[in-house]
Amino acid sequence: MTKTKRIHSFYGHKTFLMTVLCLFGLCLLSQPASAQRRGKGKAQEQRVYLDHADELYYDEFARPGVQIAKGRVQFHHNGARLFCDSAYFQQESNTFDAFGHVRLLQGDTLSLTSNYAYYDGNEEMVRARRNVVLRHRKSVLYTDSLDYDRAYNFGYFFEGGKIVDGNNNIVSDWGEYNTETREAIFYYNVVLKSPKYTINTDTLHYDTRKSMAHVMGPSTILSDGNTIHTSQGFYDTKQDRTELFGRSTIENKQKSITADTLYNNSKTGISEGFGNVIYIDKENKNELHAGYGYYNEKEGTGVAARRPVAIDYSQGDTLWVHADSIRMKTFHIDTDSAYREVYGYYKVRAYRKDVQGVCDSLVINSKDSCMTMYRDPIAWYGERQLLGEVIKVYSQDSTIRFAHVIGQASSIEKMEDNEHYNQVASKDMKAYFTDGKIRMSEAIGNVQTVYYPIDEKDSSIVVLNYLEGDTMRMFFDETRRLQRIWVSKPKATAYPLTQAPPEKHWLPNFTWFDYIRPLDKDDIFIWRGKEKGTEIKAQKRRVAPLQQIGVSAGKVDAPQTEGGGTP
Repeated sequence: MTKTKRIHSFYGHKTFLMTVLCLFGLCLLSQPASAQRRGKGKAQEQRVYLDHADELYYDEFARPGVQIAKGRVQFHHNGARLFCDSAYFQQESNTFDAFGHVRLLQGDTLSLTSNYAYYDGNEEMVRARRNVVLRHRKSVLYTDSLDYDRAYNFGYFFEGGKIVDGNNNIVSDWGEYNTETREAIFYYNVVLKSPKYTINTDTLHYDTRKSMAHVMGPSTILSDGNTIHTSQGFYDTKQDRTELFGRSTIENKQKSITADTLYNNSKTGISEGFGNVIYIDKENKNELHAGYGYYNEKEGTGVAARRPVAIDYSQGDTLWVHADSIRMKTFHIDTDSAYREVYGYYKVRAYRKDVQGVCDSLVINSKDSCMTMYRDPIAWYGERQLLGEVIKVYSQDSTIRFAHVIGQASSIEKMEDNEHYNQVASKDMKAYFTDGKIRMSEAIGNVQTVYYPIDEKDSSIVVLNYLEGDTMRMFFDETRRLQRIWVSKPKATAYPLTQAPPEKHWLPNFTWFDYIRPLDKDDIFIWRGKEKGTEIKAQKRRVAPLQQIGVSAGKVDAPQTEGGGTP
């Protein structure tokens, strides 16, 4: 072979090789989209096959390149079978139009029916129209227009649709459904109805496997008298659990709770709120604010923590009460004799324009409408300071009717000159109110008083009255002005103010706790305790000895003291 022939031979082989490579590359590029999308190492059937038709003919003039099939038409493609009354089959484009009683079956978990459908074998796309029903496992989708992508197991409707999943019905203007993940997304005018809930929203993500709904955007959830407003939340329809985010609110008649995050479980009756929790009771005119809130509806127990504050505006002026934590417990729940106790502890501080209070802990009992303040309680009423070991306040229809100071009771009133103080000290003190106004007060046991009468002519103080007695009663008119005083077994001395001994100006253990008094509603969060040495000293009270009858040899044991020894 000559050199020229060898060169031509070499270029001939090279041209043939390039042609093969180009053709091979062209074949790869010309594969149907379905083969590229669904390849994943598995051979896919590219052609759509017509399996059966009672009649099959061509009309090259009216529909060139189209096979017209009629009567019990059946196709198959990539594991799916499609049935219809008639069809236009475009074999060259690998597509067909199906008419009448269209039914697509894919495995034993998915079926699609409609009046009309267009199928593209290259794209594995079904476009079903009119009376479309997609059934997948236990979920059913109803719509008039559905595009279903078999390659991605994904369908969407755009002219309104409804999904029925067990007892849950979901309707919307537009939606998506993935048969592989079994998740659906609904947009615009979305309504989910379940036996216990109705959800209205603009966007809803729904997992049919877990029956979990996720709402996004302004949403309303209605259930058993409750109305929930949220911008983002999850609702587990199986477990009746709700998780709400983005500053959500739950309303029930005259009551509502708002928080950054809310959790509610209807089965357990437990609700929790996190982040600026606000509970409002419009009927009783009170509120509870806290960083964290917990409530068990079935047990009637609750907790408020992280700077909690209870607000009451049922008496005109607003009352703010703060403690480290506020707890609630219900007794004999779901009975006619049910009642509640609310506990505030520790470092309780309360403020109202006319009344302020401080104590270590308090208990409010709805059974007798009593509020009890424990451990160094102090209450201020105008320029009057009241303190003792325990203070009890009884109310009726949210109006105070009776107050009782137990143990080392003391009442101090600051005079207008800011130098002198009217003082009363006794074992116990009681105050009786009518329409919320004090009408009579009573000091009982070891009564001591320091009192400065005011001259009505020039409002000056000229006398100091020092009095001791067993019991003292003071009566007031409707304007709270003192009318008369009654004292049992009195011992009284009147001193001209300029001649009064200095020690008579003050009762033992006198202290004016103005540095502790809350100044406004914001000051209740700043704790200020008593200075060392001014706390009320605990007093040991005698306990009657317990009589116990011996069980051995018929002997009578000696009486036992509180400490367990003999007296």
